[in-house]
Amino acid sequence: MASSNIFFIIAIVTVFAIPSSLATEFVVGDEKGWSLDFDYQAWAAGKEFRVGDKLVFRYTPGVHDVVRVSGVEFQRCEAVNNTDPLTTGNDVITLLTPGRKWYICSVPRHCAARNMKLNITVLSEVGSPFAAPGPIPGSQTPSSSTRGSAVFSFHGWIAFM
Repeated sequence: MASSNIFFIIAIVTVFAIPSSLATEFVVGDEKGWSLDFDYQAWAAGKEFRVGDKLVFRYTPGVHDVVRVSGVEFQRCEAVNNTDPLTTGNDVITLLTPGRKWYICSVPRHCAARNMKLNITVLSEVGSPFAAPGPIPGSQTPSSSTRGSAVFSFHGWIAFM
């Protein structure tokens, strides 16, 4: 009896722990980093950003910065809400809520003239009861199919046990 209770507790803890451990760390711009004249929208295309994932902005400190802005500020390439910019050169932002997110470099002319801006949509956490429905079969990207397979296999294993 005690061993079945322990197994049940371990199973419940594991069900909640595994999805959060599937969080992905995205280095914005990959090897190019957060820099001038890079197409960040093309970089983000096909990527699946989820609650719990991290964005890492790498750049030379003192040359660039990162500011989270509203959609209107993003379109205008100006941060007007007196938001303090991130300036370390290795800024890590954990995506805490689903929805649209906008980031710019607030150094003059870097956003508007040199394309230092990123717009993403963050989905619910993998395994969340509020997760969006999955993609149409045959249209999955490698990142979504990898995550989905890992979660499905794990939950299938738990159900099997």
